[in-house]
Amino acid sequence: MSAIAQLGALTGGYVVDAARTRIGFVARHTMSTRVRGRFEEYEGGATLNGEEPERSSARMTIHATSLTTGNPQRDELLRTSFLDAGHHPTLDFTSTGVRRVDDTHYKVSGDLTIRGVTRRITLDAELADAGVDMTEDPADAHGDFRVSVTGGVTVNRNDWEVNWNSVTSVLVAPKVRLEFDVTLIRLS
Repeated sequence: MSAIAQLGALTGGYVVDAARTRIGFVARHTMSTRVRGRFEEYEGGATLNGEEPERSSARMTIHATSLTTGNPQRDELLRTSFLDAGHHPTLDFTSTGVRRVDDTHYKVSGDLTIRGVTRRITLDAELADAGVDMTEDPADAHGDFRVSVTGGVTVNRNDWEVNWNSVTSVLVAPKVRLEFDVTLIRLS
């Protein structure tokens, strides 16, 4: 992709490119180690307004059962006891506002729903890249227009009742860093 030229060129509707997107988290465990994980199934999209970013919006649905940390026993515990995926199969984010900080940095406010509990959060987002991607099929003279956005937010999992038992509060720190590296494909 090429460098970001003009913000106005970003205006349009987009869907998440699942092959090039990463939604992850980092949590402290037993006060010394970090557990890193990611979700492997999600869908979403955005409507971007390059001239008036505050009129942009985004949404994401993440499948709780797609959580993976590389440890099957821990993954099952997180899916069932922490996220209660049987009763709450998705984590959902819907933006409610966008504030431009500078040409590439934004504050994206929105509602995050986990375990049926909705709380307002504000994501730090950076417009990392935008342009026509010619790597998919060099013979395709048009290529797909893509936008890459990275960022995250630190949340307190207790705000969403993401807890298993009283021992959990000692073993797993309440603060969890949610991270994203999202690539969007503009709809035709």
